[in-house]
Amino acid sequence: MITIEAVRLLVITTLAFGVALVFTPFWARALKRSGFEKQIRTGEKTPVFNQLHSKKAGTPTGGGIIIWSTVLSLAAIFGILDFFFNGPWRYLNFLNRAETYLPLAALAIAAILGLVDDWCGANRIGGAAGGGLKVRHKLVMYTALAAVGAWWFYFRLGWDVLTIPFFGSFAIGLWYIPLFMFIIIASAFSANETDGLDGLLGGVALFAFVALTAVAFSLGRYDLAAFGGAMIGALLAFLWFNIYPARFFMGDTGSMSLGIVIGVIAMLTNTTLLLPFFAVILVIESLSVIIQLVSKKFRHKKVFHSSPIHHHFEALGWPESQITMRFWIISIVFATLGLALFFLSRVFLG
Repeated sequence: MITIEAVRLLVITTLAFGVALVFTPFWARALKRSGFEKQIRTGEKTPVFNQLHSKKAGTPTGGGIIIWSTVLSLAAIFGILDFFFNGPWRYLNFLNRAETYLPLAALAIAAILGLVDDWCGANRIGGAAGGGLKVRHKLVMYTALAAVGAWWFYFRLGWDVLTIPFFGSFAIGLWYIPLFMFIIIASAFSANETDGLDGLLGGVALFAFVALTAVAFSLGRYDLAAFGGAMIGALLAFLWFNIYPARFFMGDTGSMSLGIVIGVIAMLTNTTLLLPFFAVILVIESLSVIIQLVSKKFRHKKVFHSSPIHHHFEALGWPESQITMRFWIISIVFATLGLALFFLSRVFLG
């Protein structure tokens, strides 16, 4: 059984990679022709950022569509084929009410909302510098999505358990709802902050999904693992074109959906407290923004040359590709540590 499921996971991952890799060049040309381009924010409030990234203005954005459209298409195709026909489609279908309905729905909704933001940004519509939605508008969207997800988990699935590594699982009742909302909102914002260098968020998210997929598989949630495999395959194809120098940017349609889905899978696998290991760069990026804002508010001084922290290292003279690779290495090390803690905890608790 485990061997069959492992092969299934590898097949779905490979299919997702192949499909995304084949269709990405067509989508990249469509983005270029449509004028769906990145507008670099302007203004005196971000002089360091403007200096470092002005050359990237005009690069096509919205490339995150490659990731979520591949995963959603495979889920729909395999699900329909399995429903109407006998044969190997049952083997490939990973639709499952308890395991994948919520992450698929979150992926789709977040991706569409992010795409709207990308469109506004490309056309300089909206109140944000350079166009797009303001932070408070994004917060409202993230909160709404998180509230729906929390309702589904608590009232429809009956989940209210928090697992503490090496101590066990504890029912926390209604506290599960604010915890769920915090994780989803924090994941979404952190992913958005991390998406600032070529290949950075794509690689960080890839390693997070590898870790979460390994967890799902070890828990016997094979459809959720298959979903994670599809995400991994699509991310690999995306990175093929997004590593420095990127042919296009991920955009909010990618960062928003990736961040929210990472949070949802962490909740589905009860690895909430291990998420800072699986997605350590997302945590570091958000902390750097918070520290910078607090310091400017109360000390009237900046801690970093620019935030999030990857821009600080750019300002210090680190090449963009070097920052990305080093952040990837940190992600691999901490994701591995998180997996080690997960498996050790399971052995410890019996």
